[in-house]
Amino acid sequence: MADSDVLTFPPVDIASDEQIAHAVREVPLVRDARRLAEWVSGRSAASSRGVCEVTEQGMPHPAEAEAAVAELGLEAGRLRLLWVVAVNGRLVEVTRQGARPGSGVPDPMEFWDGVVMDVLDRTEEGLTGSAVIDEHLTEILATIYSVREGMPLAALAGGILQAHEVGCEARPADLRRLRMTLPGELAAAMALLEYCGLVELTGELVRLTQPGVWAVRRDLLREGHDAPSLGEVAALAELGAADLIDAMLTGRASASAATLWLERRVPEDAARELIKIAASGNAAQRGTAGTVLEELGPEAEQAVREALDEPMMWRYAAAWLGVRDLDAPALGQGDGAWVAVDTLAALLYIGAPVASVAHFDLLGEDLLTLVPEMGRADHPDALAVLEMLGRHHPDPLIAKTARKTAMKVRSRP
Repeated sequence: MADSDVLTFPPVDIASDEQIAHAVREVPLVRDARRLAEWVSGRSAASSRGVCEVTEQGMPHPAEAEAAVAELGLEAGRLRLLWVVAVNGRLVEVTRQGARPGSGVPDPMEFWDGVVMDVLDRTEEGLTGSAVIDEHLTEILATIYSVREGMPLAALAGGILQAHEVGCEARPADLRRLRMTLPGELAAAMALLEYCGLVELTGELVRLTQPGVWAVRRDLLREGHDAPSLGEVAALAELGAADLIDAMLTGRASASAATLWLERRVPEDAARELIKIAASGNAAQRGTAGTVLEELGPEAEQAVREALDEPMMWRYAAAWLGVRDLDAPALGQGDGAWVAVDTLAALLYIGAPVASVAHFDLLGEDLLTLVPEMGRADHPDALAVLEMLGRHHPDPLIAKTARKTAMKVRSRP
C-alpha cells in the first residue's frame, strides 16, 4: 500500500479481551452458530453413518437445511452464513462422509476475528441483499468507526450515494433509483449487521458495538491504516516534543498521537517546543515537527513569529504565517531551493529507500528547475542531496543535472 493510500482514524477506546469475549458469546449470529453446531451433533449421533449429510460443496444437504431451519427457528436466508461461521470457527467439521461436531477455536478473540472475516467475505456473493451496500460495506463500517457518538442513518445513506457516484461513476438514472431504494436497503443491512454483532441501532443512529470496534480496527490495521487505540496515543501524548518527534520518525507514533499531543497543550507552548526541536535538529526532525506545527491555527502566531529569528526555521515560519494570511516576510526563489534541499535531506536521515521513485515525487515537476538553485542554497546538506539525486533519481536528465551541479559545488573555493 502506498503512503498516499494510508488513512488516519481517530483513536478509539478498546474494551478488554475479556469484555469482548463475553460480549461475543451474546452475539445472535454466534449463538445461532453454536446452536447449529449442537444440532449437527444431535443429528450426526442419530444418523446410522454418524454424520450430518452435506453436499459436494460442503454445505448442508437440502433436507438437512430444511430441518435445521424448522427445528431451530432460523431464517432460511441466514443459514448459509451460519454454516460458514460454524465450519470456519471449527464448531462443525466437514469431512467427505458428512458433518460432525468440531473441536472449536480455543482463542475467543481469534474466533471472533474469523467470524467477522466470514461476514465480510460474504459480500461477493451477496450478504445484505443490496449490491451497492455490499460493494461499499468496508467503507461503511470504517465511516461508522470514525464517529464515536454514532452515525445518523440519513448521513450514512448520503455518504454511500456520494461514494457510489464518484467511485463507481454511477449514471444519473441509477442514482435516482438508488435514492428511492437505499433507505430501505440500508435499514435491512443494519439489522443484519446488528444480528452479526457489529453494530447497534438507537433510533436513527448507528454505532459499532465493542466487539465491532475491535474487529473493524483489526481489519483497518491489517490494511495498513493508522487506527490507534486511545490508550496508545494517550501514552504518547505525555511525551516531550523531542520524544514525540523521535517516535513519529521511527513509526511508533502516528498523526493521531500528534493531534492528541497538541490538544493537551497550550498552542503557543506546543509551537515553541516543536520549533526548538526543528531549529536545532536535522532535516527529518524539522520536517516532522513542521508537519505537526501545521495543525495549529493562528493562536500559535506569536511563537511562530519568534521563529523568524531562527536560521533553520525562518522560511517555514514565514510560510506558516503567510498561509494563514498573517503578516510574513516574502520568500524568494533561493528560499524555495533551500526548502527543497531540506525536504529531500530528510531522506538521508530516516534511512528511506532513496531508489524509490515515490520519494522523489515530493517536489513534483519543479525538481528539474530547482536543482541548479539547490547548488547555490546555503544549506549544510545541499551537496549530499545533490549527490543522492545524481546517483538515484530515475529521470536521467535530473540525475545528470544534479551531478553537474554537485561538481560545481565541490569545485567552489
